[in-house]
Amino acid sequence: MSSTKRPADTGVPQEIVQATLRAAEKLSVPVAEVTLRDVALEAGISRSTLVRRLGGTRNSLDEALRAAGIEPGGRKPVRERAIEATGAQISAHGLGSVTFERVAAAAGCSVPSLYATFGGRDELLRAVFDRYTPMVDVEAFLAGPRGSLEDTVRSLHRLMIDALEREPRVLPALLAEVFARPGDENLRLAFQSLTPRLLAGLGAWLAGEAAAGRVRDLPPLLLTQLMTGPIFLHFLVRPVTSHVIAAEMPTREEAVETFTQAFLRAVAPPPDADGATDERGTAPSDLT
Repeated sequence: MSSTKRPADTGVPQEIVQATLRAAEKLSVPVAEVTLRDVALEAGISRSTLVRRLGGTRNSLDEALRAAGIEPGGRKPVRERAIEATGAQISAHGLGSVTFERVAAAAGCSVPSLYATFGGRDELLRAVFDRYTPMVDVEAFLAGPRGSLEDTVRSLHRLMIDALEREPRVLPALLAEVFARPGDENLRLAFQSLTPRLLAGLGAWLAGEAAAGRVRDLPPLLLTQLMTGPIFLHFLVRPVTSHVIAAEMPTREEAVETFTQAFLRAVAPPPDADGATDERGTAPSDLT
C-alpha cells in the first residue's frame, strides 16, 4: 500500500483539488495565483460554499495540494497582494491616490501583471470593495436562512460594524471622502459600483419586507439609509468620541441593540384596524 497522503486525508474533497488544478490550467497561472473565486467557479459552487468546505481558510486547500504532490508556493498570488496593497492605500491616502504604479510598488509586482490580473483599475477597486466593505457578506447572509425581522436587522448591523472596523479601514475612508469631497469623480465611479449592489441586496430584502407588511412601504433607498445611516455614523465617530466621553460610551452590543430597536420603531407599519401584531408578537403601535 502506498504511503502517499491522499487529498481526502486533509478533509478537502478531491473535486475541489481537481477544480483548482483545472482553473490554474485554464488561466495559465501557477496554482498559488488561482483565487478561491476561480476555484468556486470551476467547481460550480459559490465562493461562500467553497470557503465552508475548506474550513474557513485557504491553508487547507494548500495542504490538500501538497498531499497530492503539488507545491502551491508560499507567496501570496498577485491578486491577493494587490487587493491588500490597494486597501491599505485607500485607508491611508484616499481613493484618489490609487494608481497601478503605486499598487504594483506596494504589492511587489509589475504593472503589466496587474493589468493581466484585473484588466483595469475599476476591476481592481471592485475586488477591494468586495473584500473590505460589507457587500459580499450581506449578500451571502441574505441568501441563506434567516430568523425574524428583528434578528435579521441585528445580524446585518453586526456585519456592517465588522466592515467598518476591518483593517485596512477602506469603508470609513470612503465615507469620510463622501463628506469631504462629494463631487469627486473617483467617488462617483466607486458608488456607481456600490450603490446598485446595495439596493439589489439590502434594498431588495427590505422591499420584500415592505411587501409582506412587516415594514412601512417606503422607497428601498430610504429604507436602506434608515437602516445603515445611524449605525455607520456612530461607529465612524466612535474612535474620537470614545476618547472624549469614554465612561459614557455604550458597548458594541448595546449600540447594536439600540440601533436595531430604533430602526424597527422607525419603519413599523401602522396597526391594522383589527389590531394585528407584527412578527415579534408586538403591536406595531407599541413600538412608537
